[in-house]
Formats: sequence, C-alpha cells, structure tokens
Amino acid sequence: MLRCLRLASALVVVLAAAVAGPSASAQVFRPTTFTLANGLQVVVVENHRAPIVTHMVWYRAGAADEAPGKSGIAHFLEHLMFKGTADVPPGEMSKIVARNGGRDNAFTSWDYTGYFQSVARDRLELMMRLEADRMTGLILTDAVVLPERDVILEERRQVVDNVPSARLREQLGAAMFVNHPYGRPIIGWEHEIRGLTRDDAIVWYRTWYAPNNAVLIVAGDVTADEVRGLAERYYGPIPARPVPARLRPAEPPPQAARRVVLKDERVRQPSWTRSFLAPSQKSGETEHAYPLQILADILGSQSGRLYRALVVDKQIAVSAGAAYDDDAVDLSSFLLYASPRQGRTTDEVERAMEAEIATLLRDGVSDQEVERAKTRMAASSVLARDAVGTAPRVIGAALMGGLTIEEIEAWPQRIAAVTPAQVTAAARAVLQEPRSVTGHLLTKEAP
Repeated sequence: MLRCLRLASALVVVLAAAVAGPSASAQVFRPTTFTLANGLQVVVVENHRAPIVTHMVWYRAGAADEAPGKSGIAHFLEHLMFKGTADVPPGEMSKIVARNGGRDNAFTSWDYTGYFQSVARDRLELMMRLEADRMTGLILTDAVVLPERDVILEERRQVVDNVPSARLREQLGAAMFVNHPYGRPIIGWEHEIRGLTRDDAIVWYRTWYAPNNAVLIVAGDVTADEVRGLAERYYGPIPARPVPARLRPAEPPPQAARRVVLKDERVRQPSWTRSFLAPSQKSGETEHAYPLQILADILGSQSGRLYRALVVDKQIAVSAGAAYDDDAVDLSSFLLYASPRQGRTTDEVERAMEAEIATLLRDGVSDQEVERAKTRMAASSVLARDAVGTAPRVIGAALMGGLTIEEIEAWPQRIAAVTPAQVTAAARAVLQEPRSVTGHLLTKEAP
C-alpha cells in the first residue's frame, strides 16, 4: 500500500490544459466545493462519460508529521485502517468493495495519507458509509496490530532493502534534508518500525483522523447535490476534534554539496542523479515554482536538452531527464538523472550533465524552448482530463500541499504567463552546487 504520490508532474500536465488556448479564463476541472459543519471539505468533479465514480478521503497527516523515533507510524496506520470496526470485520472492507465490482487502495506520503475506492455510481453510498465508519470507528488490538507490523517489515525488505535504487533514494533523501523530516523514509527506519505499538497507532489515529483535518473528493457520474446529501448523511454526524498544528523544523540554508555512492552486486544498470533543494508552491522562493515546472520540461522531456545532449548527440547515456516536485507543504527538490550507456561511466555522465547545466546557467533558455514546453504540457493534458480518477488525485495532492481550488483552476493562466527570463532566473537560483546531493548507483566491482 505504500505509494508516495508525488503528483507534481501529473499536476503540471493536467493543469496546463489551456496554456495553448486563447482564453484568459480557462478552467481545469470546474469542481464544486463546500464544507460541512464539522469542517470536512468536500470537492465534487462531475464527469458523466461513464456510470462510475472515484471516492477519496485525504488526511493532512504524513510521515513528516511523525514524532522523532516513531518513523513509519503514518504508513503503519494506513495498513491498520483496513483492520475493521464494530460493523466491518478485519480485512472485510476490501472484500466488500470487490464484491460490489470496485477496487480500493490507500497511499502515504510525507504530507498526507489517502484512501480511495472506484465503483459504479450506485455504490457510492456504500463507499461513504464504509469510509465514514472507519474515520472514527477503527478497532485496534495487539492481535491485529503486531502481525501487521511484521507485514510492514517484510514490505520494507522487499521494496527498499532488496532494491539498490530504493536504498540509494533513501540515503539521498537523508542527505538532502539535514533537519527537516522529509529526510526520513515514509515507510520508516527498520529499527523504529520494530518498536511501533498499538498505543502509537491509536495516538496517531486520534490525533489526526478527524473530519476537520480531511478532504473528501468525489469524481464521476454524480452531481454536487447528490454528493452533498450523502456526505451530510454519513460524514456530517462525525464531530470535529481539535487537531494540533503541524510542527516541523525548518531546513537551514545548504552550505555544501553532498555525494552518496552505493555499490551492490545486484545493480545491472548504473545510474546518476543530482537533486537540488528547491521551493514548492507554498514554501521557499515560491516565485520560482511555476518557472521550475517549465524548466523541468525543457530539460527533461523526450525532446528536451538533456536527452538530446547525452543520449542522441554524445551517446554516453541510455536515458536522461529532469523532474520537479512542487506539491510539498515545505521545501521540495529539482532532480536531474541519467544512466550511462554500456562501456561508459557515471563519472562521464556527471561531467556531461554539468557541462549542460553550465551552458544553461550562462546562456539561459530561449523563447522557443519555453513556448514548446508550454505546448507539450497542453497537448499531454487532453486525455488526462477525461479519466475519472485523475481529478481527485491531482486536486487532492494540491489541496494537501496548501493550494486552494481557485489556485488549482487558475494554474493554466499562471503557467502561460511565465517568461523565459523567469525560467532562467529560477534555474540560476536553484541549480547551485551547495544546494545539491549527487548519487551514484554502481555495480559492486566498479572502482
């Protein structure tokens, strides 16, 4: 169930739908939003292409909110939310969803935890009843908690400990954030997972899982009035509770570049990465957030600078690109990556990548590059907007990151307004060596 949904790239793709269009008032999803008396925000996105709905509940609580020594508790409770209530026996919820022709799952990130079901429209009421029931009615005993802790330890072995690239990513995160909790793994450190208890899970549940700390998003073949009535019936009676402020230590200004090298005999394809500490939409030098989205496309698209230079022209890499996460509550990162061609090394890739970045910082980006990036972003959004499951994921991640519905809907105009000078300024502000962490993933026999 562990899936860190960093949806920035999807957000850019979908929300830039109107970049190439002439309308200055273009909207994206045209959602309806309202808030229940208990503080639960409800968002409805109507999509009547098929008689299906996606029902999602997002909580503003993730791995970055965990107390020191309790890493992994947010993800642990995500698992435990399927362990039953007085009305639904342990493990039965997913079976109920499946028997009704639907599917369900959950995910944890540093900033949020979410639960979703995709079902036929006439099963929406059942999904609301089940989800509202476990918002407050979860029953936890050692008999269900302790075996699930073992499940998570095995999950960590499978998805992190036995996967060299995942181990490297974990170490890179710890090196990037020297003080902020984004440096801890979402799944948790193994020695701390082993110490998590039933009481830890109950404290987390009672601290963060309240309607006034959640967002309900329903998308599909429904109307806002239908959703309002059901939400009032099932979620409305749940009382609001005091929720503590999110107390997170600030990340100090970076002082020195860092390097992480991991060698493992299981590595078949070496790789190179460099991450730069970067602003998000709501933290740091936020004026650079929109330009960085365009910069990531200029550098990282299949026809972008890095692929052309390292893969096509110099032929020293089999892949190369860039990515930017902007949906974090706090600071985020801008990523460069590449994998060397057989017979080449990550050191050669690094030198070539640094040469490209030096050219970028010296000469900036061109008007044509920026316009092509905007056009690509617009073109990619056409099909994405049609999928019922896209809107709740994009909107949910944006709301968890601190954006408003109005800001989400205004995104196309803001992207369209970005200038080449702003993109160049963002690159020069963020792609600085002291802000960077470089990773080399190597075979065991590499020098």
